Amino acid sequence: MTERGWASRLPPAVRDSLLPAVLLLHVLTMWAPAELPVAAALTAALALPLVWRRRAPLAVFGAVAAAAFVQWLADVQLPADIALLVALYTVAANSDRRVTLVAVTVVEIGAVLACLRWATDGAFLTPFAALTAMVVAAAVLGVNDRATRAYQEVVRERAVAEERARITREMHDIVTHNLSVMIALTDAAVYAQHRSPAKANAAMLQVSETGRQALADMRRSLGVLRTDEPDAVRHPLPGIAQLETLADQMRAAGLPTGLDIDGGCTHIPATAQLTVYRLVQEALTNTLKHTPTGTHAKVRIECGAETVTVDVTDTGPPTSPVSASGHGITGMRERAAGYGGTVLAGPLPDGGWGVHTSLVFGGRPVASA
Repeated sequence: MTERGWASRLPPAVRDSLLPAVLLLHVLTMWAPAELPVAAALTAALALPLVWRRRAPLAVFGAVAAAAFVQWLADVQLPADIALLVALYTVAANSDRRVTLVAVTVVEIGAVLACLRWATDGAFLTPFAALTAMVVAAAVLGVNDRATRAYQEVVRERAVAEERARITREMHDIVTHNLSVMIALTDAAVYAQHRSPAKANAAMLQVSETGRQALADMRRSLGVLRTDEPDAVRHPLPGIAQLETLADQMRAAGLPTGLDIDGGCTHIPATAQLTVYRLVQEALTNTLKHTPTGTHAKVRIECGAETVTVDVTDTGPPTSPVSASGHGITGMRERAAGYGGTVLAGPLPDGGWGVHTSLVFGGRPVASA
């Protein structure tokens, strides 16, 4: 019943006109002149409503069923009776179970009446079984089509929700990090403007550069840039190689940050590297925002054949720099979960705060960061 191949490329109105045209052509070429007027009129009544079956499936089914009943009263057998099955399929594909059951009952009553009138030699069961099988098949195909479309819609909605969540995480990390750095740099510039104008000027230049970087990251994350635009080349997705730049940025903002990368990272997928970058960025931003001046941070990355381990520690107070229920920790856990990782965040035995996770990217589908 479903359209396949070349027919699926035609406009819906054209596809729905094909069967009525074939049925009318058949009756016009095959029926005797004496029987042609009645046969043609009944065929038109049965087949032509199918042209509108997608727009008004219930109304079309009712019109076809009424035409079939008139045909039964006129005692005329026609190939156009297939229109009932097509109309039933359309109802099942576009209506709920209750309406479909009513439509099936109507067609089954028609099948009983047809077999009682036209079955040869009193053979009722064989044609009735055949007609019933066709009715059930039409209804089942319609229900399956409706279920398939509903499933595809759920998949599309889930994909949209996942993309929105991804963009939300990106926006949170970009905005929170860059605003925190800009605030710290601005405070430093205000403090140094009289004692060391050169340092204040350098800090404000860093604020400007941070703002431009934030805008570029936001535009890319929102999908505004095309891949052939210059900014897309100047600002690729950040990864492990850009962690040194991130550490420099944190140092400029007043958080001395050490970075140790063990092993090569070129074999790690770009999305996994982005996840590592965002995890480190979020952890350092939390330290910058919630620890006193003089706190030091250290980042250690261990790159394996199929895993990458991230450790971010600081020397601040042994209390959480951010609530475990905050959006930052939640976003970190969602990112890590995409690669089978669990974020462990808490005070360290010797003081300070630590964040640890291990991501698995080998031998499994990589989730979106």
